[in-house]
Amino acid sequence: MATIVEPPVALVAGAGTPPPSPTSAEAAAVPASNPWVVAISVMLATFMEVLDTSIASVALPYIAGTLAASNSEATWVLTSYLIANAVILPASNWFSLRFGRKRFLITCVCLFTVASFWCGAAPSLGMLLLARVLQGAGGGALQPLSQAILLESFPPKKRGAAMALFGFGVVVAPVLGPTLGGWLTDSYSWRYAFYINIPIGVLAVFMISRFVHDPPYIKNAKAGAFDNLGFGLLCLWSGCLQIVLDKGQEVDWFSAPWIRWATMILIVSLVWFIRHEWTKRNPLVDLRILVRNRNFAVGCLLIFLLGFTIYITVAMMPLFYQEVLGYTALTAGLVVAPRGLGSMLGLPLMGAISHRVDNRWLITIGFTGFGLLSIWFSLINTGIGPTTMLIPIVLTGFALSFVFVPIGNMATVTLSNEEMGNATGIFNLLRNIGGSIGISLAATMLVRRMDFHQARIAGTVPLSGVWFQQHMAAMAAYFGHQLGPAQGQPAALAAMYMQLERQALLWGFVDVFRWTALVAFAAGLAVWSFRRISHGDDGSVKVH
Repeated sequence: MATIVEPPVALVAGAGTPPPSPTSAEAAAVPASNPWVVAISVMLATFMEVLDTSIASVALPYIAGTLAASNSEATWVLTSYLIANAVILPASNWFSLRFGRKRFLITCVCLFTVASFWCGAAPSLGMLLLARVLQGAGGGALQPLSQAILLESFPPKKRGAAMALFGFGVVVAPVLGPTLGGWLTDSYSWRYAFYINIPIGVLAVFMISRFVHDPPYIKNAKAGAFDNLGFGLLCLWSGCLQIVLDKGQEVDWFSAPWIRWATMILIVSLVWFIRHEWTKRNPLVDLRILVRNRNFAVGCLLIFLLGFTIYITVAMMPLFYQEVLGYTALTAGLVVAPRGLGSMLGLPLMGAISHRVDNRWLITIGFTGFGLLSIWFSLINTGIGPTTMLIPIVLTGFALSFVFVPIGNMATVTLSNEEMGNATGIFNLLRNIGGSIGISLAATMLVRRMDFHQARIAGTVPLSGVWFQQHMAAMAAYFGHQLGPAQGQPAALAAMYMQLERQALLWGFVDVFRWTALVAFAAGLAVWSFRRISHGDDGSVKVH
């Protein structure tokens, strides 16, 4: 039976007193500026921030060479940014209440833009890492603030359209990042991968200052005392998590004592953080919303699984083209870039129909399609060309739009505006954590399955067989003619071993894509934990 529900009254995270819950009329009120202009204003900041999470990845070898660092040291360029980003994400709501959301957003954009300049101008690795920490701190709040402003600028019935626009920044930017970064690095310098943020940041500051305004409840809210313990625990567990995920595979995970210690600190600080935030009267992050609102809790689970699955394919497909097929970073980025085209085609469609169709069916179709396409990816072989996987790559982006927009809509449609800032911080943090865990597990699985298949293939090759001996003799004769008789046989053995490794790596990618499909299918089943939502003609929200 359908019931009409008003958005629940809840304490704002960090606020001293609960502001009054808005009525349906207030929720649907037209903002001071055109909501689409507001949307474009905040999306510039989000697109810039999300783009920067991936644009620097293809430039790491060049950064290492220019700054006299090893490849392992250069990976801290990514890790330092992600740690600072993760710390600020859930805490952004308190800062917006304390300083005003518009003022805090402009400050974050300015910090991000200035830090981008210092990243590009950094003369040493240490200076670059410091600038990346500042950049991550400035960028961490951009996603949840932008999403909260977007959702509040549109009435509940049109929030699907708002999430579709938000998806352009969050979904398309990570796909374009490696391609744009590869082109800038190859054509100019890796420093331009950071300098490109400067004009975007300046335009974002101008538009936000001109068109974005704080709602009354933000202006009248009084932030409570800063939760020092909660913020310290948040820094500790998020930092340990990112370090463990980033460095675990390099040191064989728990065989390294410092990984075991970091994991123990991670578990203790995370449990302490959850208990502290759950019981504190005015917490930094209000976790109780996960119990009060079932749809938001289910949405957080699904956005975690979405981040887990999509970031695996975003990371693994370019790696396959580079490691197995020998493509350059730029070429590999161009091959997988059509995924962004699929998202661009699907996101406007989802924005138009999400309020007319049961969103649970849309999400199920999206996750099921994504799983089937992951199985399609598992059919890869060493003979494919640049356009062989064009159709599944485009369809992956299209299927993603069926998931991202409805999840955001279902998770937030029953939230009051006062809860939105806290909720979007948690929501975006879980998506990022899902992506980090997915990439880390996929990289580990790739290495382990490669070793497994290499042992199996080597164990089934008859070294005394006629085929092997004939092939070996032909290759030895070829290399002996090129390098000299003494080098013929060693060179032939090396070439055959390289082919063995290549084939084993190929099968490792096949396993990763197959297991990603299983996660996507499981997520498709979890969708039905949502309560069905429909919209009345008067703008009310009906929960079934």
